[in-house]
Amino acid sequence: MPSNQTKLASLFAQAQAQIQLPSSGSAPMNSTSSSPVAAEPPASSLGIINYTSGASTNNLSPEEIKKRSMQFAPISHPSHRYIPHHPKGQPLSDPVEEEPPLFFLLTTYISYLILIIFGHVRDFFGKRFKKEKYFHLIQQNGYAPLNSDFDSFYVRRLKARLDDCFSRPTIGVPGRYVTLLDRVTKDHCRTFSFTGTTTDCLNLSSYNYLGFAQSEGQCADAAEEVIRRYGTSSCSPRSVAGTSDLHIETEDLIARFVGKEAAMVFSMGYATNAAAFPSLVSKGCLIISDELNHASIRFGARLSGAVIKTFKHNDMADFEHLLREEISQGQPRTHRPWKKILVVVEGLYSMEGTMCNLPVLVALKKKYKYYLFVDEAHSVGAIGPNGRGVCDYFGIDPGEVDILMGTLTKSFGATGGYIAADKAIIDALKLANIGYVYAEPMSPPVLGQIEAALRTIIGEIVPGEGEERLQRLAFNSRYLRLGLKRLGFITYGHDDSPIIPLMLYAPAKMPAFSREMLKRKIAVVVVGYPATPLVASRVRFCVSASLNKDDLDTILRACDEMGDMLMLKFSSGTGMEHGEKPRWKVEDVIRKGVMDAKRDVL
Repeated sequence: MPSNQTKLASLFAQAQAQIQLPSSGSAPMNSTSSSPVAAEPPASSLGIINYTSGASTNNLSPEEIKKRSMQFAPISHPSHRYIPHHPKGQPLSDPVEEEPPLFFLLTTYISYLILIIFGHVRDFFGKRFKKEKYFHLIQQNGYAPLNSDFDSFYVRRLKARLDDCFSRPTIGVPGRYVTLLDRVTKDHCRTFSFTGTTTDCLNLSSYNYLGFAQSEGQCADAAEEVIRRYGTSSCSPRSVAGTSDLHIETEDLIARFVGKEAAMVFSMGYATNAAAFPSLVSKGCLIISDELNHASIRFGARLSGAVIKTFKHNDMADFEHLLREEISQGQPRTHRPWKKILVVVEGLYSMEGTMCNLPVLVALKKKYKYYLFVDEAHSVGAIGPNGRGVCDYFGIDPGEVDILMGTLTKSFGATGGYIAADKAIIDALKLANIGYVYAEPMSPPVLGQIEAALRTIIGEIVPGEGEERLQRLAFNSRYLRLGLKRLGFITYGHDDSPIIPLMLYAPAKMPAFSREMLKRKIAVVVVGYPATPLVASRVRFCVSASLNKDDLDTILRACDEMGDMLMLKFSSGTGMEHGEKPRWKVEDVIRKGVMDAKRDVL
């Protein structure tokens, strides 16, 4: 335990004497927020938060059971679990990214060409015959437009056609089901009006990988208790008076979880990256970045003033060639050696569903002596037998990675981000990082949510629940991915990834797929340009442990209908193992999916 345990325990004892906590008593695992909390903290805790314990739902009413099952489904069968793993020391094989038939690529280009031609024609006549309507879109009272011409054109003439598929308002918990506020448009998605009704949809659109974003249970109870004790905000930057004992304990817990000496937390995941790179590198340094790294990494890298070079996504041969070239040539013009070389990758890429080839990156790091920064926004809590991210998945000592960054928004059901590294690096960041020196710190109830989720995964509270959630997530990811492949869809990503992109290509298929799935009460996310290349539109399934096999079967049946309706089953089977051919019947997919999803390679 950290050295400040005695001090924090003393602070807790003083607060407990003043607040008069409820007396201890047995409480169910998923107790409501109004249920009593145990007065004694678990032995592994520093005493900042009390947690409920137990796992009984026998005293719940049918309405309460239904409410909880809407947020987190009961498992259909004990066999619907899988322990994700990777052979230790083995490099990661590249997933097969199958190309669509030429006919579908050709029709995709023709579709965009038609949309662009008609859009320009409408702009041409609109500016002349309806000048008042279009004037503010083009010139804005004589000022130069803030948007580039194509960006403005794309938003008005292409994206606006499917605005009803984006930013759908929701209420309640983004768990197994998500509740959408129904809305209609009478002017082709320019404006919307609410109907006053709601729709409960199976949720494949949230990053709630482990299902911890619940309104009841140990996480909600911990957040409520923290609000009573600490309020809702620190009201001061960390460097002034915003650091509480809860911040210190959470940082110690995160560092222990990911296997680093120290950690620091931030109130926003994007800002974690944006503020980190100017604190780590500067002019005279080199950043080598994967070409598909997140926008927050690119933004932070540009702020740093360092030279930025990119390599092809997950292409280790291209990476090593670039690295050798930059080491040999040195800085531009002077050819002096680089002050630092920082290689930046993501653990799990949110649009591709692919993982970084960490074994090769670590091997090359030992050879070329660079610093390695791994962004685990989507992988921590979602990848590995213990949920500790890509190092856990590949069986690599976290000490081999210099800096581990992650967000707490996804697997932990909270918000914000963290950086974990050696204590010397964290101490230096606390002096130079603007996100620590100036920004508002993470709010106390969010810290309570994070601690409860982490301790559940570790097994310090509600033993066995964290393990089950991790294994359910792994099974659900593999089962759905294998089912989509067998139905004949082109999917991207590695087998154990909870992100499953299903390729659509044609622009008109994005709104068609989203709207038809909504009719079947399934909420999905369609993604197009600029988040993807213009002709690589897709639907991105975000799998969660809160779903069970019955839910996934419902999704597979709906996708099977969509595949026939929209002509999406154009896979040739190149990416399938064991000599299988695609275009199975959906009932055969469901019948054989459980055992086959547990094979080492799908």
